Amino acid sequence: MDRQLITRSGHERIKRELDQLRKVELPKNVQAIAEARAHGDLSENAEFHAAKERQAVISSKIAELEAILAAVEVVHPLPSPNGRVVFGATVKVYDAEADEEHTYQIVGQAEGDANNGRISMGSPIGQALLGHEEGDEVKVRTPGGIRVLEVLEVMASA
Repeated sequence: MDRQLITRSGHERIKRELDQLRKVELPKNVQAIAEARAHGDLSENAEFHAAKERQAVISSKIAELEAILAAVEVVHPLPSPNGRVVFGATVKVYDAEADEEHTYQIVGQAEGDANNGRISMGSPIGQALLGHEEGDEVKVRTPGGIRVLEVLEVMASA
């Protein structure tokens, strides 16, 4: 498996989430299973079954995050963008058709979260923006059709 790039902040975010699952969520769930088990007959114990399902979800998420951390390479310090869209940079773009400005940080696949302004460099918008400079108009092929974005500003991210 090829190593995937990740920002320092994305790496820390994933490590915090993994730590939360291991040290808080999993022990709390183990306690819930023990309490449900103490109620007796497990075959009709909805609390027990719900807690066991929750344990499976937590264990699966832990395994997923461990796999991500094993396959990533932290890029740090991030390169200075000098007005050019690079991995880790934060980009302000203008979408003339929608008459909206958007701000995105270009990140690795493991940390992409469009709802929080972090888009993967492998996403259609991320791929289209990489390498462009402030003032460039960029055509992006999205599932909704072609969008034209103007790169307004490129900033280094922490």
